[in-house]
Formats: sequence, C-alpha cells, structure tokens
Amino acid sequence: MAGLRLIVGLGNPGTEYLRTRHNAGFWFIDALAQRLGARFGNDSKLHGETAKASLDGVPLWLFKPTTFMNKSGIAVASALRYYKIEPQEMLVAHDDLDLPPGTARIKFDGGHGGQNGLRDIFSHLGDGKFHRLRLGIGHPGHRDKVSPWVLGRPGAADENAIVDAIAAALDVLPLAVNGEFERAMKLLHTVGADKAAPR
Repeated sequence: MAGLRLIVGLGNPGTEYLRTRHNAGFWFIDALAQRLGARFGNDSKLHGETAKASLDGVPLWLFKPTTFMNKSGIAVASALRYYKIEPQEMLVAHDDLDLPPGTARIKFDGGHGGQNGLRDIFSHLGDGKFHRLRLGIGHPGHRDKVSPWVLGRPGAADENAIVDAIAAALDVLPLAVNGEFERAMKLLHTVGADKAAPR
C-alpha cells in the first residue's frame, strides 16, 4: 500500500476549544509539526492551515481545517484536490469516544462511528477509504452527555494519557508514512494496550 502524503488533524478553531477532547486531532498535528520543525500558515482557499514537512526524507503536507468540526469535509476535499493526493495517501487524526484515554489506534476504511468530522469527510469523498488515527477520549456513559463531554476539557489524568498516546503514535508514524501500516499498527496497538487509563 502507498505511504502517506497528507496528514490531517481534526478539531474546532478558536482558543475556547483549544484543550477540549474534541481537539485531540489538533493536539496530534501540532505535536507532529513541533517534532518536524514545521510551521503552519493559513491558506484561505483550502479552508485550513497548512505546513510543509519532511519525515525520513518523505515530503508531507500537514493540514488543520479552520472550518468547524462538522464542516471538515470541504477543507479536506479541497486539500486533496489542490495537492493532487489520493484519499488512500491521507491519515486523519481525530478524537474517538469508543476508546479510553491513553489509547491510539490506526485503521483504514470502515465507518465514521458518529464522529462529526469524519461523517462530513465521508459525505465529501463518497466513502471512508483513507487512514485514521483514532485517539481515545473515553465515553461519558450516556449519549445525552456526549456533546458537553467532547467539548469539555479532560481532567489531568486523562489529558496526560491522551498526550502519551499521541507520543506513541508519533513514534510509529515514520512506518505509516513509508507504507508499513501493519508494522505501525502492531507496534502502536501493543504499546497502547498497557497504557490505557483504567475506566
């Protein structure tokens, strides 16, 4: 399978959302940019912030939609078209209610699991045939509590667990960028298993 050329982090723009659970994808992409020494610049025609980077000699585009989460699709579709990148060469990092904090999982294809950013990307691309990095944020226990939960800030223990999971994902990212997704998954899913915060 081809490697990665575009890495997207999902979140909501604005300082009030900065450290919320729903912005875990932004936490990841910001940590990646920092690790690679890349700087984001606003690109209004793509409805997002872009940064050019290189990982192990592979050129990469990093991308943060500046739309709200539920409108992520227009930004992602614009970036893919503009850079002439196939969806299979993209990784989308996002928060995931179905995984506990401290867990990170890489997957390809499948459903959107109710994640609004993914849902909108699906509607613009027509399917889910792209790579995802699922960053666990835990579940509040009842669906009526989901909205304030994802838009709220995690407690210190959960935040630290999410940050640890992001670090583990960054460590295996070079494998994914080079198309070695099975190895990346195996390493990440083994590392994540013993770090997941107890619920």
